[in-house]
Amino acid sequence: MPSSSGRPPTGPEDLVLVVAEPEVLRELSGELGTNVRLAREVLGVDVQIGGGGLRFVGLPDAARGAHDAFSQLATLVRQGRALHPGEVRDALRALRARPGSDLGSWLRDTVVHDRKQRPITARTPNQQRYVGALRTHAIVFGQGPAGTGKTFLAVAAAVAALRRGDVQRIILSRPAVEAGEKLGYLPGDLTQKVDPYLRPLLDALAELIDPADLERMLARQVIEIAPLAFMRGRTLSDAFVVLDEAQNTTVEQLKMFLTRLGHGGRMVITGDPSQCDLPARQPSGLAYALRVLAEVDGIAMCGFDATDIVRHPLVAAIVAAWDTRDPALDGRGRGPVG
Repeated sequence: MPSSSGRPPTGPEDLVLVVAEPEVLRELSGELGTNVRLAREVLGVDVQIGGGGLRFVGLPDAARGAHDAFSQLATLVRQGRALHPGEVRDALRALRARPGSDLGSWLRDTVVHDRKQRPITARTPNQQRYVGALRTHAIVFGQGPAGTGKTFLAVAAAVAALRRGDVQRIILSRPAVEAGEKLGYLPGDLTQKVDPYLRPLLDALAELIDPADLERMLARQVIEIAPLAFMRGRTLSDAFVVLDEAQNTTVEQLKMFLTRLGHGGRMVITGDPSQCDLPARQPSGLAYALRVLAEVDGIAMCGFDATDIVRHPLVAAIVAAWDTRDPALDGRGRGPVG
């Protein structure tokens, strides 16, 4: 807080957030003090529990940011919202990056409820913009590093659209390209070959839909999971279609996919341009589309970076370290080019 002379303080700030309700204080603190430790790790502020609230001691910006974050989180808890440690970490990061952010605007903005009735929400500002685009645009591109939620949120938006009756079916697809392996060398028939590769999409659905319901939807083809090659020649009307790992499409393949869009259809194309598994010097359809379609009305381009990673905290550190790779390496890490 400013001193009486009007000069900014030079020492640590000491702020107290009064929380009269013991159950709210327990939720804010987290199991075994998890959320308190997150405040120390993310903001570098000392947090003490007791005396009917939380006490924040640290550099002025850090202490104020922590006080603001936990004040907003306390309001959400009083409204019946349970807190997940990942949400608390994201809230602290958001306020550190953008002081004064309204956490409630995106923590309350539920995309869909999962099969255990837990709300799926945007957890970073970029995710919030992405979710907004998923609701308003017929075609959305989401590109960025692994772990940023671009595919999971697209699948969640598809499930929400199906539940609302906005679409009649969901189609999830990937190009049949894998790092270091080709499907033809894998054992089994076609279904057995592609099942492991398409498994991440099925895993996302399994978090959102009851297993028995999901099995029925797959059997009735209300939900379809198929390699990209199966899209050729089709018109995808009244369907929410998600193409994952689009960095592994060729220019021709991605054009083929995009031109499948039918009336009442929605498409989301996700990928990480830095993890392309196409043969050397084969142009990526995703990189091409991001360039040539950027100004087309009705298409939204959404980017993510390491600050949006919502997996284990080490994933963000790995991505950041990888981005400092030797510039002599090409974008796929194959070694010197030329």
